[in-house]
Amino acid sequence: MSAPKVALVIGAGDSTGGAIARRFAREGYIACVTRRHGDKLASLVASIEAEGGKAHAFGSDARREEDVIALFATIERDIGSVEVLSFNVGGNVRFPIRETTARVYTKVWEMCALGGFLTGREAARVMVPRGRGTILFTGATASVRGGSGYAAFAGGKHALRALAQSMARELGPLNIHVAHVVVDAAIDTDFTRERAPDRYEARKAADGIVNPDSIAENYWNLHCQPHDAWTHELDLRPWTESW
Repeated sequence: MSAPKVALVIGAGDSTGGAIARRFAREGYIACVTRRHGDKLASLVASIEAEGGKAHAFGSDARREEDVIALFATIERDIGSVEVLSFNVGGNVRFPIRETTARVYTKVWEMCALGGFLTGREAARVMVPRGRGTILFTGATASVRGGSGYAAFAGGKHALRALAQSMARELGPLNIHVAHVVVDAAIDTDFTRERAPDRYEARKAADGIVNPDSIAENYWNLHCQPHDAWTHELDLRPWTESW
């Protein structure tokens, strides 16, 4: 009997990561969801189970090699085979360059790039022997261009994009689909709403803010693509977005 299929979502919060986990769970995958404090995932697990899916929550720091190695080992041993990895750790901070400390820059790089490397490497280690798998990295506008005050965030996201490209070229011929998704937009979250309520309402009414469920649908579609037409990089933005 084959092992149950697992979709591992690193950085599963209340918006994008949670929506991705729910989408794959609806297709019969066991959703393994992580964030640094696992107790904050109780509501997400409950929502997946209420829809008839299966989910497990883990407290794990993607920046710590020992945490990541232990996470994959536990899932592969006790739950199922990691067929899909979705890396969604953010790090979106804004500091003028003269106020950006080495600590801030290093922390953001660790969240965006080091965490992506560690989780991507461990995913490759379990997927390559099976000859299949999907690795999806969540990028942002900062993945492709820098902005005033975003030196740290853009540096980390540029590095993640380079990692995704390198992994795609190395792992694609081994039947591992690696894709990088540039979410070039505001996402419908509590943070977006609370930061600018008036602007939020106007943009939402015009479908100018991305629904996390719409992002998740694209992730599912990437995973389902036929081998003769894989997408490596996908841009997602509302029709109203200027780019």
